[in-house]
Amino acid sequence: MTSLRFVIGSLMLLALGTAAAVYFLVGMRGATPMLARLFNAVVRERGVDVTRDVAYGTGPRHKLDIYRPLRGVHRARPKEVDHSPIAIFLYGGSWQQGERAQYEFVGKALARKGVTTVIPDYRLYPEVKFPAFMDDAADAYVWVARTLAQRVDGHARPIVLIGHSAGAHMAALLTLDKSYLRARGASVPPPSALIGLAGPYSFDPTTWPSTKVVFADVAGNPDVARPVTFAKDGGPPTLLMHGLEDTTTKIANMRDLAKALKASGTNAQTLELANIGHLSILTSIAKPLRGWAPVLQAMREFMMRYANLEPEPKSTSSNPITAPKLKLP
Repeated sequence: MTSLRFVIGSLMLLALGTAAAVYFLVGMRGATPMLARLFNAVVRERGVDVTRDVAYGTGPRHKLDIYRPLRGVHRARPKEVDHSPIAIFLYGGSWQQGERAQYEFVGKALARKGVTTVIPDYRLYPEVKFPAFMDDAADAYVWVARTLAQRVDGHARPIVLIGHSAGAHMAALLTLDKSYLRARGASVPPPSALIGLAGPYSFDPTTWPSTKVVFADVAGNPDVARPVTFAKDGGPPTLLMHGLEDTTTKIANMRDLAKALKASGTNAQTLELANIGHLSILTSIAKPLRGWAPVLQAMREFMMRYANLEPEPKSTSSNPITAPKLKLP
């Protein structure tokens, strides 16, 4: 029986891994709606409430989706103060492609773990260049801070910025370059924590062939678009993860940012994941691909430590595919 379950589980992983590859490599350029529905249906999570198409601005790309825990210890009772964190997930796509519907599996996975999760769209090249999409990310953050994060006791729920690839770059820059939020009012609280997956934090985007047109307006001063530039001023607790098989974004980006943050006195933790590439670090969040890498588990433990997330109730699940035990340093 055990061997049969292992075989079934392995076949599921292979099938979903193939689907994930097709989804990201093909779906991002034309077939997104169909492949997104297929992938998200296969990896769907129960116990999550979804609110779609919420406007945080006036443009067609200024909308976001909200994923909330539906039941269990993570859902606040009526008139109860909700101390749980809110995650804002910024997706990647070289600042040139992507839409929030593709990342439903991320929102639902985090919500199922007790984290209210917001996934905003933002404007892309060629409609805009840097820093316009950063302004969109900042506006989405401010909307969350002034609506969802406000508690009945007058205080704010912690906000965690999470990003993958180009989205990790944006999350880090929004966190570390304080000018974006400062320009939107002193009442906007800074992020409580930062989590980055496979982000290009230290490269020069004005010279890279695929991104130089996106950052052309700052070609004379590329440091304003490099998160590592602002790490010297410090930031909130930070968790950075990168796959050792990533051939898209060099791991030196993570190491450079972590080194700079630690030099500033910031609590910066890193996880280098064996046999994980640029896309699989993200798809390993999806159920049941979590056996690939403990990415979701690492994020949850990090938020338990630094963002008021409650411990997860003991599971009675008999799912044979589970991530290994993980303890952050």
